[in-house]
Amino acid sequence: MAHLSGYLPELQMGLSSLLVHKLRSLLTMLGMIFGVGAVVAMLSITAGAQKEMMNMIDQLGVNNIIIEAREASDPTELQTIRAISPGLTFRDYRALSENVPGIEHITPRKRFKPQKVLPKTSQEPPQLIGVYPNYREIQSLRMVSGRFFNEDENIRSEAVCVLGETAKVNLLGYDDAVGKWIKVNDQWLRVIGVMASQGGSSDDESAQTLSRDNLIVAPLNTVMRRFDDNMSWLKDEIDGIYIKLRQGTDSIETEGVVRAILSSTHKDAGDFTVVVPAGLLKQRQETQKIFAIVMICIAGISLLVGGIGIMNIMLATVLERTREIGIRRAIGARQGDIIRQFLTEAVMISIIGGLIGIAFGFGLSRVISLQAGWPTVVTSSSISVAFGVSVAIGLLFGIYPAVQAAKLDPIEAIRYE
Repeated sequence: MAHLSGYLPELQMGLSSLLVHKLRSLLTMLGMIFGVGAVVAMLSITAGAQKEMMNMIDQLGVNNIIIEAREASDPTELQTIRAISPGLTFRDYRALSENVPGIEHITPRKRFKPQKVLPKTSQEPPQLIGVYPNYREIQSLRMVSGRFFNEDENIRSEAVCVLGETAKVNLLGYDDAVGKWIKVNDQWLRVIGVMASQGGSSDDESAQTLSRDNLIVAPLNTVMRRFDDNMSWLKDEIDGIYIKLRQGTDSIETEGVVRAILSSTHKDAGDFTVVVPAGLLKQRQETQKIFAIVMICIAGISLLVGGIGIMNIMLATVLERTREIGIRRAIGARQGDIIRQFLTEAVMISIIGGLIGIAFGFGLSRVISLQAGWPTVVTSSSISVAFGVSVAIGLLFGIYPAVQAAKLDPIEAIRYE
């Protein structure tokens, strides 16, 4: 306590000096405020992007590989492609199942956009997909009520389905949906389960992204046999394949095997895409690292300008208070006391500017989130880094003026006008 009390005079003098020149002190702090605010905001954008990326990877499955049919919208172009390739088929599914090592689960997918559904909904109509029962393990689905369909129901093409959370609310409201019936086009399906919210958008599709919760999931055989597809002779037999690899299997390496098999059967028609979440994670991490470095450099320049401003003002302050310094030295103040006095003022400017900058960074990250639609997360580490850097800059740029003040000759300083 006695040791801390020795600094109280310097703190009081530093605070009174800042209050005497309020406007000048505020203008000096602006560099620190904007610099710290920029650091907090930029790090919050980086943290938000990281969180969103990890959510997406969790949803797609880090050990998964997703194959999507790439169908041309123009019938003429589609006919040209079909002359080369039959599109994504059950033959591809069997070829992958038999020749790709490390597969734990694999399922084809057939997708439909219903023309009409009952009960009617004013919201976006749900999408119907047909898959095998192991789709639940591949996507790590959790049921909030009821159950997922089984292999026996798929073999018998039973008229059963499982609803995503959004589809359940839009079609059947908030009451229990299990046991109720919905009509998709001309087919009635009995609801046997409701999936927990998946969040985000569905698989990486080039044409559109639909809510993973706005889904009707039915057995693949049920969808293939009960629902007609217009122009089915031109469209892909199946339009997607989901693969889940065993733990320890290199998904990026396996992607090369998958592409090689499909390219040979599709004769390089370019009518499919392969999505590897682990590869996406790696790419995004590299991009994010570059973005973070650039943003921190920009924020660092702001802090550097703030530090130069502190040094400039402190040098001017030393000049203004030369006589005061001489008097203090004459009555017994040591060089260390003078250094501590001016260093305390520089650090106080940094601390106050840093605190205001943190609040500014909070507000800026919020504005960015609302206006640009980017996810932002202000973390304690970003605040600690920004505040720590601001204090360090105050110390660094305050040392030179403080040392210059301590070196003044007491007699000359007293005579200074």
